[in-house]
Amino acid sequence: MIPVEIVVHSPRVVDYNQAENEEGLRAGLDLVEELRDKASIRVATYQQRVSRYYNKRVNPRPLREGDLVLKNATISDPSSSRGKLSPNWEGPYKVKKILRPGTFKLKTLGGREISRAWNSKYLRKYDQ
Repeated sequence: MIPVEIVVHSPRVVDYNQAENEEGLRAGLDLVEELRDKASIRVATYQQRVSRYYNKRVNPRPLREGDLVLKNATISDPSSSRGKLSPNWEGPYKVKKILRPGTFKLKTLGGREISRAWNSKYLRKYDQ
């Protein structure tokens, strides 16, 4: 209650009934669990919609052992010593091993293994 409502009675003050107020609060407490359930259902449906939207636009990169790939040249040379006219992709390299989905070990066509693992985000399939 604000100080003005003490002198000038507003409809909120005039129509206030202690018993009805407590009854309304108890009824609200009974509905809290139901409201939480509704909110969790809304969150779950929202998450499903977002995942459907994201997965619709994901570009899968199916690579198998033995496939020829190009690797991103800017990732392999982080010192930025490359000029702007240098090629963006290096290779071709051969997929030696799939460590887990989306992570690959590469080797050169001569058979020398590349030391680090590469994510499929930085690889592109090489078409001859």
